[in-house]
Amino acid sequence: MSRSDSVIRLLVVDDHPVVRDGLSSMFARDPDFEVVGEAADGAEAVRLAETLRPDVVLMDLRMPGMDGVRATRELVGRGNGARVLVLTTYNTDSHVLPAIEAGATGYLLKDAPRDELLRAVRATARGEAVLAPSAAALLMSRVRSSASGLLSQRELEVLHLVAAGGTNREAAAQLFITEATVKSHLLNIYGKLGVGDRAAAVTEAFNRGLLVPRTPEQP
Repeated sequence: MSRSDSVIRLLVVDDHPVVRDGLSSMFARDPDFEVVGEAADGAEAVRLAETLRPDVVLMDLRMPGMDGVRATRELVGRGNGARVLVLTTYNTDSHVLPAIEAGATGYLLKDAPRDELLRAVRATARGEAVLAPSAAALLMSRVRSSASGLLSQRELEVLHLVAAGGTNREAAAQLFITEATVKSHLLNIYGKLGVGDRAAAVTEAFNRGLLVPRTPEQP
């Protein structure tokens, strides 16, 4: 009897045979999955993904020859429809960030419980981002760090005054600059934040952590 079209076709990539066998056996026991192939390195993974057309590639990172990051970048660059879920023991930013930047849909650690791994593969097949908590924390930290350096000190000062309800004239007076300079700073802020007006700039700044809501002063 043929399998349903809803079955998730999976390619398992890991340089350790025992790990590959264990993962393949685990997924084979679930009727929602079909392991269509196994690869011991990135180059083999790319070749098999081209011919087998899996829905999800379960990708190790540290492998001889072509590693998981390079293989992921190669698959994405070729327009292969398979989504990559990284499964590794490494959770440092030197591993997480390159994998996500290469195009991986998700990043999970090998100590994840079986049920969590199954859910992660299902979510990856749907195109949903899946991140181990430690990986998510690293990415959030990097985003906040990048955001804090996005605007100049003067642009932040202008934005704070605008968020407090100040007009261009009031901001200019407080900062001892001209209204034209305030407008110039606002245009730069809009461009950097990808917005089109003052209200959107303030909202986006709060979302990115550039502005922090002030608590009311106690009487």
